[in-house]
Amino acid sequence: MNIELANFEKIYTHYVGNKSDEEGITISKTPLQLQDESIKELLLNYFLQPFKNKEYNHFHHESDINLNELFTYCSNIFADPSSLYLQGINIAKHLYEQSKHPMIKGGELYVVHFDDCVIDGENTDAIGLFKSETKETFLKIFPQGDGYEALSDKGIDIRKLDKGCIIVNTEKENGYKVCVVDNTNKSSEAQYWKDDFLKIISRNDSFHYTQNIMSMCKSFVTDKMPEDFDVSKTDQIDLLNRSANFFKKNESFDMKQFTSEVIQQEELIDSFREYKTKFQEENDMPMVDEFEISNSAVKKYSKVFKSVLKLDKNFHI
Repeated sequence: MNIELANFEKIYTHYVGNKSDEEGITISKTPLQLQDESIKELLLNYFLQPFKNKEYNHFHHESDINLNELFTYCSNIFADPSSLYLQGINIAKHLYEQSKHPMIKGGELYVVHFDDCVIDGENTDAIGLFKSETKETFLKIFPQGDGYEALSDKGIDIRKLDKGCIIVNTEKENGYKVCVVDNTNKSSEAQYWKDDFLKIISRNDSFHYTQNIMSMCKSFVTDKMPEDFDVSKTDQIDLLNRSANFFKKNESFDMKQFTSEVIQQEELIDSFREYKTKFQEENDMPMVDEFEISNSAVKKYSKVFKSVLKLDKNFHI
């Protein structure tokens, strides 16, 4: 997932407890109050940064996608954004019904409608559902008289989102594009966020595989190469161009062929393979070494390639 731009007008926050402990839910009656624009920017970063390069999924139901609760609630919000508050209450109640496992922690659920979005090069809107479960202790140091005073407090670590999902308003017929983060309760019996609450399945198809590999290539060129090698912008653009051309001219992808024709240098190939393994593990992003290339994915993601680097004014892709 590549989010270039996003904005929101309101956030509704509700407390959702553990049902087996009868903690209940607390529904807020007004939107979250933000003191100024800087708080809004912090929240945008807290909500969106963890989704960089994450894979897409779809809402799923065995018989009828309209029976998936989240699919229905989100469809209602996309059709009428003013229904965000009422649909958010439905979402909070649905989450509470799925919060039965003893390992599940209560926490604040944030329901957001993002408008004016640019996601993967497309203008669209999206819905964000985020849950903060873990409170960190922090110190506040401030001047007091002739010295300083220290106080402790508890709050949210804005560098780590516990749970979240972003539903993009596209591919509705397939169950929308859904991106998920889950950084707590890793044990299989506690995977309620993905399996019980959202009910999602991976988009494992040629489009998905093509997009995943291209996303990883872009990340390798822009993030990993400058760390490990002495490369110029021209070197990076050259590798991105070779990558894009490979996907455009071939009907199928073969990892050995790709590394030989595109990456070329043995030392760079080793770094690429190592990064691929790390990338798919960190982002829970399935990749295969052979698949049919999706032309629609290539056309769509080539735009992301072209917008990755800020080039000198005399250099053109």
